[in-house]
Amino acid sequence: MPIKLGPAGVPLSCKGRTIVEGMDDITVLGLDAMEVQTVRTIQPQHFDQYWQAGILSWKSDFEMNMHGPYYAELLGSRRERNRTLSKMETSLQAGKIINARHLTFHVGPYAEYEPGSDANEQVANVMAGVVDRVREVWGDAEEEEDYSAFPWVHEAEPSLVGIETSGRQELWGTVEEVLEVCNHVEGTVPVLNMGHIHARGHGRLRTSEDYAELFDQARETYGGSTFYCHFAGVEHRMGNALHYTQIKKSDLKFEPFAEYLAEEGDWMDITIISDSPLLEHDAMYMLQHYDKARQRLLEIRARDERRAKLAAQQGIDPEELKRKEEEAAAARRAHLTGESPEPVKEAPAKKAPAKKVQKGKTGKTGGMMTFDEGDDEDDVF
Repeated sequence: MPIKLGPAGVPLSCKGRTIVEGMDDITVLGLDAMEVQTVRTIQPQHFDQYWQAGILSWKSDFEMNMHGPYYAELLGSRRERNRTLSKMETSLQAGKIINARHLTFHVGPYAEYEPGSDANEQVANVMAGVVDRVREVWGDAEEEEDYSAFPWVHEAEPSLVGIETSGRQELWGTVEEVLEVCNHVEGTVPVLNMGHIHARGHGRLRTSEDYAELFDQARETYGGSTFYCHFAGVEHRMGNALHYTQIKKSDLKFEPFAEYLAEEGDWMDITIISDSPLLEHDAMYMLQHYDKARQRLLEIRARDERRAKLAAQQGIDPEELKRKEEEAAAARRAHLTGESPEPVKEAPAKKAPAKKVQKGKTGKTGGMMTFDEGDDEDDVF
C-alpha cells in the first residue's frame, strides 16, 4: 500500500522558513509529503519558492500538495462564487509550478441550498469546471515539448482536485456529499479530514472498525482507491469542530487508524497530512504508530505460520498447539512467581480481521454561516 505522511506547512523545527528548506527537514525526519497552506490567497513573490520546490519534488519523488484558500462560497451567489473561483485560480497556477499531486478546496456554507441533490449537483458542476481548468493550466505535454520550465508535465498527471469534508453542520461537506460528488466528477479525490468527520459525527471514529466502515462506505460510493487525508486531534461540541489539538490531547486517536491501515489498507493509495498544532511532531507520531501496527501484524503472522508448521509436523490441530504453548507459558510464570499456575481456558477460534461494517446513514442539517475573513485561520473549518 503506497502511504505518504507529512505536515501541513513548513516544520516548526525548521530554522529556515522557506518551502525548500522545509522539504529538506521533512525528508531528514523520515517523512515524504508536505502540504503548502495558502489559507487566504497566494502572493506572487512566493512563486519562485514554488518553482524550486517543484523541481526538488520532481527529482526526489517527494509528494507536494497544496491547500487552496480556506474561505469559500461555491454555493453562494454568482458574485460570491466568482470571487471564490478567482482565489482558486491562483492555487491552480501554483499547483502546476509546485508539482502538486493534490489541490484541496473547501465548498463553504449551504447558503440558499438545502442539503441534498440540488446542492450536490451544483458543487459537481463547479468542480467539473475546476478540473477542466486544471488540465488547461497544465497544458498539453506535447505542446510544451520544448518548454523545460516544468519538466514534470511530460511524466505526471495534472493535479487531482480534492474536495474536503467539513467539520461544521452549516457547511457543505458531509462524507456522503463529498463521496457522491467525487463519484460523479472524474479528476476529483475525496479529502477525508478525520478531525472533521469525527466532530461532525459526534465522536464517530474511535475503533479500527469505525475506520473500516468509513472506507467501506468510500469504496462503495466513490469506487476509487486514491485518498487524501488530514489528521489532527480535535476539540468538538454538538457535532461541530472547534479547533485542532495535538493528537494525544484529543478523543480522536491515531492508533485505531494505524491498525486499520496495517491490516486492511493494502488496496489504498493514501496520503496523510498532519494538521496538528505540532505539525511534524504529530506526523512522526503517526508514522511511528503505523510502523508499530505493521510490525505487530508481521509478528502475529510469523507466529501463526510457525505454529501451523509445528502442528503439521506433530500431527495436531494448530489450536491445540496454541493451548499447549499457553499452558507451558503459564507454568513458567508460576515457577518464577512461586504461585500456582492458573488453568488455561480453551483457546477461542482464531480472531478474524476486523469485519467491514455495512455503512449506515447519517443525518444532515442545513443552515447559513457567516464567515469573517478576520477570524483566526487556525479555527476556520
